[in-house]
Amino acid sequence: MATEMKVEVICKETIKPSSPTPHHLRISNLSVFDQVTSEVYVTLLLFYPSSSDEVNNIDHHHSLFAERSILLKTSLSETLTYFYPLAGEFKYNSSISCNDHGAAFVEARVNCPISQILGEPDLGMQKQLVPNHIECRTQSGKGYLLLVQANFFECGGVAIGVTISHKAGDAHTLSKFINSWAAIALGSTTTTDVVPPAQFGAAASLLPPLEFLNSPQPPLEFVHENCVTRRLVFDASKIAALKSKAASTTVPNPTRVEVVSALIWKCVMEASRSNLGSVRPSAWCQVVNMRKIMDPPMTVDLLGNFFGYFVAKTEESEVDHDVQSLVAEMRKGFEEFKVNFTNGISGEDVLQLCKELGDLIGKVDTDNNYCSTSWCRFPFYKANFGWGKPSWISIPAGAVEIKNIISLMDERDGNGIEARLSLKEENMALVESNQELLAYASLNPSVVL
Repeated sequence: MATEMKVEVICKETIKPSSPTPHHLRISNLSVFDQVTSEVYVTLLLFYPSSSDEVNNIDHHHSLFAERSILLKTSLSETLTYFYPLAGEFKYNSSISCNDHGAAFVEARVNCPISQILGEPDLGMQKQLVPNHIECRTQSGKGYLLLVQANFFECGGVAIGVTISHKAGDAHTLSKFINSWAAIALGSTTTTDVVPPAQFGAAASLLPPLEFLNSPQPPLEFVHENCVTRRLVFDASKIAALKSKAASTTVPNPTRVEVVSALIWKCVMEASRSNLGSVRPSAWCQVVNMRKIMDPPMTVDLLGNFFGYFVAKTEESEVDHDVQSLVAEMRKGFEEFKVNFTNGISGEDVLQLCKELGDLIGKVDTDNNYCSTSWCRFPFYKANFGWGKPSWISIPAGAVEIKNIISLMDERDGNGIEARLSLKEENMALVESNQELLAYASLNPSVVL
């Protein structure tokens, strides 16, 4: 019988940059993208199982934990000299004061083997393995933009929880930070492995902060209802079959993200229609990394927030949808988005996008509208701190789940996709028993080591 997981916090401390931030870098202006981003935190968990020889050396674990804790804290301190805004504090809604306030670091011990977590993944239970930014704010009297929790399991395994303020950066920024931190832990400080400091503030030079946004703004309100979250895994072979099914003369070569998204959209629409008893229009909002669509392409190292989204829609008169037609709608929305913003985007454009998103998914009567973000192709699985690459990366459930949010992430092999769905309970009950979906996806399978 599995042991009930208990997480004991051993210590909490503040990690400051190893070198003071130079005076000329003490203010990092926010861009319009940062200003309109909600004050939420983005969280990721990286799991590193122990090697076989470590498992058989139980007495060695305490010294191993201490060694790894020191390595993580020392390398984090060095990394913050490059990612210095993450050790700062927000100044109104216009800039970050890069005052070396520091990042929160929590060290914890877990009373079960890491295989128990990977064998039966529980997104809700994983909340214990990431730092609680509200609790840390209460204890410190100030907020942290970056928080880390190092969890050491009794078997010698490690799980690293990283939480970053979304106003300070998006998934691209989080990926750059984690991989730079891992590279420094391995002893690398080359510019190919570590992001140069100049990349902070670059977005603000392209889209300067708007003065009327400097004061606190009403946040973009997402609908909070009785939602549940489920994890679905689409392996590479199933995605290949789904691509063949979704291909058409309109979109002869659909992407992994397009076909998985289209199938999920089809199934959640069917569940909503069944429970509502009527056909309603539906919208799929897909977040887009703006760095890759600008012409010329934005530097891949631009940090902060730099994302938009496109919308695909179905009409009320359209009763039946297949994956082919939904992929075509998604591709149409993406191509229109590129036409509109390839040559640039203004602050007014950003405000309009934000308003449209609020109209689509920020109202109670938007049961059939969905928002999806894809973290596929971000190289989170390359993060090696000295004990190998992660066996699994998870986005744990939030303190409050938001209705109709879908997150996609690569499987470890880089070809499969993990999807995380948050839906109303009655809709999820139909989705997780949908036979078409289950023909291509596994519902919360064990993580294979």
